[in-house]
Amino acid sequence: MASGSGAGLGVVSRMVPTRIRPWSPRVLRACGSASRPQESSTGPVFQYVGRNRKPGHKVFVWGFSFAGALGIPSFVVPDSGRKKPRKYQLTPYRLETAEHISSAACGYGFTLIASATTDVIKLWGMGLNKDSQLGFQRTQQSRSRSYDYVLEPSPVPLPLVDPLQTRVVQVSCGRAHSLVLTDREGVFSLGNNAYGQCGRSIVEGEAYSGSHMIHQVEGFDGRVVQVACGQDHSLFLTEAGSVFSCGWGADGQTGVGHYAVSASPVQVGGDLLGVDVQQVSTYGDCSLAVSAEGQVYGWGNSEYLQLASVTETTQISSPRLLPLIGCGKVVQAACGGTQVAVLNDQGQVFVWGYGILGKGPKLSESSTPEMIPSSLFGRSEFSPASVRAVRCGLHHLAAVTDRGELFVWGKNVRGCLGVGRRDDQFFPWRVTVPGHVLDVACGVDHTVALAKSLL
Repeated sequence: MASGSGAGLGVVSRMVPTRIRPWSPRVLRACGSASRPQESSTGPVFQYVGRNRKPGHKVFVWGFSFAGALGIPSFVVPDSGRKKPRKYQLTPYRLETAEHISSAACGYGFTLIASATTDVIKLWGMGLNKDSQLGFQRTQQSRSRSYDYVLEPSPVPLPLVDPLQTRVVQVSCGRAHSLVLTDREGVFSLGNNAYGQCGRSIVEGEAYSGSHMIHQVEGFDGRVVQVACGQDHSLFLTEAGSVFSCGWGADGQTGVGHYAVSASPVQVGGDLLGVDVQQVSTYGDCSLAVSAEGQVYGWGNSEYLQLASVTETTQISSPRLLPLIGCGKVVQAACGGTQVAVLNDQGQVFVWGYGILGKGPKLSESSTPEMIPSSLFGRSEFSPASVRAVRCGLHHLAAVTDRGELFVWGKNVRGCLGVGRRDDQFFPWRVTVPGHVLDVACGVDHTVALAKSLL
């Protein structure tokens, strides 16, 4: 197991004033934008955060920590201050990282985080690594062996031609494979490729544990601008608005017209031909695409009514346009294991499928979109809050508002909701994150939030 401690990411700003001695030269020099205090012998002088103070960026984690996916070594191997491991972190916990993390993804027991930096190290992994989904993590005992569990954010080296000019744009994680999107050198895949989900030829009997293989995925009609990992398949969106896929297709989740395995990227056809796609989403075995015109297309597994608006069967192998009546212009979709959520241009959230959908315990399944009242996301006549992002894990959902607030609902598997308890959540509930939430990544039993300080 890899363990250790990370470096601090930024300084936490307090919203309460700090009492100082009048005319403190050291404090005045440190806070150049603060006004000079008035001389007084009757009361204290207070110092406030200067106007040039830059908000610090933070990463918060919560949920199941047993495999190391939260990146906190002392949770798994207790230090001198703890007597036993902490399997569950029920509230957001600050993860110490060395860089401004701009992208995060949660796999099945592991996590990838990335920084849009030109430094040599720009990608880190933590958690389960038995299929080398976090790359080769050399042990301290042997240069030829790799850790199966990585307990803290550890660098994942990429075979970049020009590492000082190339940035990581986005990361995505599946059950046991990962995708890394860069701005200059395309897409890299690592981890389990038993079904071709890494976009390369399947090698019979290939050993994935301790593998050095990081593959540069090719075969697209242009530059890839988004990647999405399903359970054992992968989706790629190009700047031309085309969708490509590879991997396990037994439920039709690759969308290429058959139910077999695809070991290299193939362009997705069906109703998507000629459509300008802006976003793709998948996590289980169902896939969705959102067009520039605000329409939603779906394919793959429909056992849980995800695609019931166009089929009575449980599988579709080619994309179909979903007639989502009453949803307006959709700008974003999120697809979990059994449920679907879409966000329209008015900041409204609609859900359907099976499970805890967010409208109370009486609604456990729906074949048509159900709108979650905006008031549940903090919207009122005095507070015009609007949802700007929706995300899905395997069994839970999350929404981020334009006020930087995070709401979650669904099955609280091993504390993945971060609400301080183990109970499931049938309505959206605000998570107490000490900062302005920018984005969130949902997994099977853990969650990662990216935020910036309020001051």
